[in-house]
Amino acid sequence: MTFENTRAPGADLEVELTSQPDVWERAASLVSERELLPAHGSRVAVVGCGTSWFMAQSYATLRERSGHGETDAFAASEAQIDRDYDAIVAITRSGTTTEVLEFLDAVRGHRTNVRTIGVIGDPNTPLVDLVDDVVALPFADERSVVQTRFATSALALLRSSLGEDLSPVIAQARAILGDDLDDELIDAEQYTFLGTGFGVGIAQEAALKMRESSQSWTESYPAKEYRHGPIAIAAPGRVTWAFGPLPDGIAADTEATGARFEHRDIDPMADLVRLHRVALERARRKGLDPDQPRNLTRSVILGAPPVEHR
Repeated sequence: MTFENTRAPGADLEVELTSQPDVWERAASLVSERELLPAHGSRVAVVGCGTSWFMAQSYATLRERSGHGETDAFAASEAQIDRDYDAIVAITRSGTTTEVLEFLDAVRGHRTNVRTIGVIGDPNTPLVDLVDDVVALPFADERSVVQTRFATSALALLRSSLGEDLSPVIAQARAILGDDLDDELIDAEQYTFLGTGFGVGIAQEAALKMRESSQSWTESYPAKEYRHGPIAIAAPGRVTWAFGPLPDGIAADTEATGARFEHRDIDPMADLVRLHRVALERARRKGLDPDQPRNLTRSVILGAPPVEHR
């Protein structure tokens, strides 16, 4: 006797994205883990790949703009070793990403006076042997290839370490989970995501999530860069979605093209949850399973066998 697989496409992603407010609350409440993060006034580099790089960008902006110290964010493959950093924070869900491991190994070989900290989902990974301190968030780890709650929970922890009260953000995200979804957002032809401040990293992550989940045409930019060329792509049936405070006139300029301009006056991390829901529903309408996205694996391990097309 055979049985059909009745698992809904994106079932893991749905569980993980809807759990985000609760998991953020847990991450933000961690005390001993916060104490492992860079001290006030230290000069810090934050590295990651893909989603983790975008969370690094958001944290770096928040940390420096809130007066905690100079903070740079790098894709791990392009990070600088020979700079006078006091600490390096590496964000990686799997703890096995090749570029992150190579960078940390290089740091260990060249710099003995810089403290290294790994923020990871799975503590049983090679990364733990390459860093001085490990901040493990196993309760935020995921089954789906497409990341949602680990990345945002890492950012929640990092934001709380800067003294932020995330209670309003968590409340906004919970409210969003009860909202109806808008068909015009789900069925758009193309998406451009814009951000200001730490919302720039969120905009990049939004574009990546929509691209990974539903194989959609997406772009992302700092909001004030949009009118320096990218607005040329705006047209009826397309969406421009902004995270964070809006530059003057950008909504009107976008709407004049016939494109949909989407913005809510809420925290960008909370609004990212809404984007996660839109991306999941769009994938399902296209007959895709975002838990097993095309050409992607949970971790990029260079030299591994190629991904089988699905």
